[in-house]
Amino acid sequence: MSANRPAAVVVLAAGEGTRMKSATPKVLHEICGRSLIGHVVHAARVLDPEHLVVVVGHGRERVTAHLAENTAEGTAENTAGGRAGGAPARTAVQHEQNGTGHAVRIALDELTAGGAVLDGTVLVTCGDTPLLAGGTLQMLADAHSAEGNAVTVLTAEVPDATGYGRIVRDPSDRAVTAIVEHKDATEAQRAIREINSGVFAFDARLLIEALGKVRTDNSQGEEYLTDVLGILREAGHRVGAAVAADHREIAGINNRVQLAEARRMLNERLLHDAMLAGVTVVDPASTWLDVAVTYEPDAVVHPDSQLLGATHLAAHSEVGPGARLTDTRVGEGATVVHTVAQGAEIGAGAGVGPYTYLRPGTRLGAKVKAGSFVEMKNAELGEGTKVPHLSYVGDAEIGEHTNIGAASVFVNYDGMNKHRTTVGSHCRTGADNMFVAPVTVGDGAYTAAGSVITKDVPAGSLAVARGQQRNIAGWVARKRPGSAAAQAAEAAGEAPGAGGAAPEGGA
Repeated sequence: MSANRPAAVVVLAAGEGTRMKSATPKVLHEICGRSLIGHVVHAARVLDPEHLVVVVGHGRERVTAHLAENTAEGTAENTAGGRAGGAPARTAVQHEQNGTGHAVRIALDELTAGGAVLDGTVLVTCGDTPLLAGGTLQMLADAHSAEGNAVTVLTAEVPDATGYGRIVRDPSDRAVTAIVEHKDATEAQRAIREINSGVFAFDARLLIEALGKVRTDNSQGEEYLTDVLGILREAGHRVGAAVAADHREIAGINNRVQLAEARRMLNERLLHDAMLAGVTVVDPASTWLDVAVTYEPDAVVHPDSQLLGATHLAAHSEVGPGARLTDTRVGEGATVVHTVAQGAEIGAGAGVGPYTYLRPGTRLGAKVKAGSFVEMKNAELGEGTKVPHLSYVGDAEIGEHTNIGAASVFVNYDGMNKHRTTVGSHCRTGADNMFVAPVTVGDGAYTAAGSVITKDVPAGSLAVARGQQRNIAGWVARKRPGSAAAQAAEAAGEAPGAGGAAPEGGA
């Protein structure tokens, strides 16, 4: 941790975001498993500021509730960049959007209420810059302190600066002399590729003093934070700049196109870190990670896979192709193919898929098989147990080394309540079984194919629960004369009408 701990970080998140064309406040849109404002707050916490204030306005109830739920003190998510913690995020309400200077003034009023003194560095950043890393903010704070600036601007050198405010520097000491908007820039200034990011580090006392001098005599009638730079420079204070290593970090999100672009860039960053940590990603172009995903060396991710939430891949596990795992733990050496899983645990050496659905509460022991077209929910399976085909296992506990026959259904819902089924270890259940919960099948028991199990089966027993088969000879010839089936039966040697009439009440 750097010694340059900021007194405060202020996040500006009051804007309406009309270009998103959404009922959801802009800063609550998500990329890679975290909201835009969540990414910014996470980056700010890397600096461990004494205070963290988010200025809210449009949709403030939803934004405030989101911050309380997801960024409370002590909440931290694992990412490739480490853990972030620190002070809880406070909010300050900007009831009317009267400019960035006005927003910062509201935040500082919140921090200095009751005569509190704010001393040190104040960083100001934006709630719609999810790619801005905590390390870059720390670099800004460090440069601000080292140069003794009154304000330090985070800048970036971009390939095309069209539309951005240009950073004009003093050739002698590289201090910032002006930020000139594109429309106001001369031809020489438009050739400058260093631009303003809208992120600043200020001396707290000088900032508070300068904000009191900001005027509103501009076309928008608003208080501009950038006016503070001129005020401080005219007062004889130094205005500096720190250049971000990657210009893409400062990109703001204003519409769905930019949201998708940011998601792709952040995903590339996450995949890059995963691969450097020893994960094989076969096709990065079709693989997506969330920021809270963790992994161990020698895990393999095949194409068309999405790893979401707090999913974890153990060493030598293989996921995909076609896997979508959310908050799921995959054990060492397990394979998961063409599977959707949410809130599941997959044991070491287990095999899942293809076309398997693991719903919340599913826990598969070591070397379990959950095969094709199998759905499980709130089910616990012991080591070596197999559910190979076409089955539903819900609200169940199955012991070790049991085999569940194809097309079995654990009937857990009576229309009002859910009930549990227990199947012991080393059981063999037949195909097309219905287990009508609550019911227990004891260790070592068998159930016959086609059975509807409604009563407990003692250990070591065979349960048969099906109607006895009757064969009614000649039925096709009598009831479907002249049909293709009748002709086939006759060709097979079945005489028309053979076997006599069906019993009374029969088919």
